[in-house]
Amino acid sequence: MTERPTIVLAHWPGMDVFSEADLDRVDRVGRLLNRAPIASWTDDGVDALLAEAEIVLGHWGCPAIDADMLARAPKLRYLAYTAGTIKELVTDAVWARGMRVTSGADANAEPVAEYTLAAILMANKDVFWRRDQLRDPTISARRASGNVPTGNWDKTIGLVSASIIGRRVIELLRPFPHLDVLVYDPFLTDAEAARLGVRRSELDELCAASDIVSIHAPQLPETRHLIGVDQLAAMRTGATIINTARGSILDHDALTAEIAAGRLYAILDVTDPEPLPDDHPLRSSPNVFLTPHLAGTQGTELARMVEYVIDEIERYKAGQPGRNEITKDRLSRLA
Repeated sequence: MTERPTIVLAHWPGMDVFSEADLDRVDRVGRLLNRAPIASWTDDGVDALLAEAEIVLGHWGCPAIDADMLARAPKLRYLAYTAGTIKELVTDAVWARGMRVTSGADANAEPVAEYTLAAILMANKDVFWRRDQLRDPTISARRASGNVPTGNWDKTIGLVSASIIGRRVIELLRPFPHLDVLVYDPFLTDAEAARLGVRRSELDELCAASDIVSIHAPQLPETRHLIGVDQLAAMRTGATIINTARGSILDHDALTAEIAAGRLYAILDVTDPEPLPDDHPLRSSPNVFLTPHLAGTQGTELARMVEYVIDEIERYKAGQPGRNEITKDRLSRLA
């Protein structure tokens, strides 16, 4: 690596991610070759930039780094990705080159975990139903009698996956010692669970024991409909399912049936499909609190991502490991 590595910026055009001041900071860390982001490696003028680039500074919309692109980027050694999900960008050619890859998933995890904490506390207080009941008292007839009392005392929270976000939720729940936390994760050991201060559980047991189940698993072929008919049926009447991960992890047909029966509640920031059709019953049910995939980084929170990626590039320059290094083995388990 050089003292002042050359950097190219790649993401969707028109995104308000990096301010001019942010780009000035990037240019002090390295030598920024472009301020207008690259949206396609085949755009006019890109070959000249790739010929000099040592680092790709990527964000949402960064094109995939494949063999053809790398053939035109002989000096490229590092992908510093500002956002979280990175699977679609990294091809086998990246590992064949021996490139380093880091992801800003840690930074994006923070607002998702904050949303989740807020959702847990509000759901335990029955806030969403009570709000709708004030607006329309007739909805009371659509609610099944449950066995989940109101309050944030002596409740069980079930987390599906000790992912980056799942672990941050665990941290945010620590000031609430009367909320017992169960975690399902096939890669979590008993020793690690003890270190995190949670109890490890099998999935069906977690669903049956929890007042709230919150999904934080990655979207993989094996996690499609991970929460399905059996898991939802195991949940207590009056319990709440929260999904801020990916819609396909939750079987929406099975969920719709439980919601129609008035038995469960759902807080959904992601759906399958996304968005739901205008006439989908989950859109209008008082048992559902629906938001449009906004739990992740929004508005002022983008500044956290910028701080994070600049620090990662500083670490690269210093020959230090990144805060969130992505390896080929890790990539297969990531969202």
